[in-house]
Amino acid sequence: MHLTRLRVRDLRCVIDAEIEPHARLNVITGLNGAGKSSLLEAIHLIAYGRSFRGRVRDGLIGSGSSAVEVFVEWAERNRLRRAGLRHTGARWEARLDGEPVDLLGTLSAAVAVLTFEPGSHALIDGSSEVRRRYLDWGLFHVEPSFLSHWRRYARGLKQRNALLKQGAANQLPAWEMEMAEAGERITEARRRYVGELSLGLSAMASALSPDLGPLALEFASGWKEQDLALADALLLARDRDFAAGFTTVGPHRANWRLHSSLWPAGEAPSRGQAKLCALACLLAQGEHFRKTRGEAPIFLLDDFAAELDRRHQQRLLEVLRGEVWQVFMTGTESPQGLEDADFAGFHVERGHVRTA
Repeated sequence: MHLTRLRVRDLRCVIDAEIEPHARLNVITGLNGAGKSSLLEAIHLIAYGRSFRGRVRDGLIGSGSSAVEVFVEWAERNRLRRAGLRHTGARWEARLDGEPVDLLGTLSAAVAVLTFEPGSHALIDGSSEVRRRYLDWGLFHVEPSFLSHWRRYARGLKQRNALLKQGAANQLPAWEMEMAEAGERITEARRRYVGELSLGLSAMASALSPDLGPLALEFASGWKEQDLALADALLLARDRDFAAGFTTVGPHRANWRLHSSLWPAGEAPSRGQAKLCALACLLAQGEHFRKTRGEAPIFLLDDFAAELDRRHQQRLLEVLRGEVWQVFMTGTESPQGLEDADFAGFHVERGHVRTA
């Protein structure tokens, strides 16, 4: 999978820009605030329905415009595909291969994108919600039945929480059964996925930084799974949940932790270690996607030089050049080590893009 065309209109300071990316490596340079990250935001928007900097209505739409528009073409299994999205911040319209799209998830399923940006360290040292999204993105793309189980569980959770606030205990059993059946499937898939990711994680981390040492992922289901089935856990938690007004156990509270010999159990890694570990996790996820799907996701690296020192920049470039992913990276200047590489360069100045 690789983009062959990207057109962006009215995204922050980018009024109208179009590029034809390289199939492997694309380097986007420019001064701070020039708009280079906006091109990455556009790709992320097609794949997730939002920017990695926040919601569309939070400053993504260019000044004086009513909507942001993104259009992409990409090659997939010797087939040319197209997708377009127009978003006002309150409403959106999209098309995929010429047909109207009813759900943003349809675009997400078609365009697989992984993003490493200044806030990505939160995958390691942030909230459990970030780590659940990481797992669920992967399962959404590699497990065909996962989304239906996730939606079924989310519907049951919403209903149970409403009943808890109403004090309607007699209606809880039916929704708890729904949650238990779907939740056990979700947890089984997440646990299996964590195990599969772990197989390639240490090798990827070692390639990025041998100092990281062996890494291990530990999964927590969101309840005391080793002692109870989810249906029993929900039943036993009823009194506590009525007092709290929400459901305190279940897959919506699942988590995973990264373990390394570099930091003792219970302690957190440094910010630099967290960045490298998050990058290793994303690369391992991309490699798992490639092996499972037979095609590679698109990889976005925002502010490449600012997030990694020179030594780790070179190691990452070596890793990326050994893979088949299409990569877009931004920086104030082109990184060293690309003198003999085949890549496309683009320079952004005040929202205008030209070939470098």
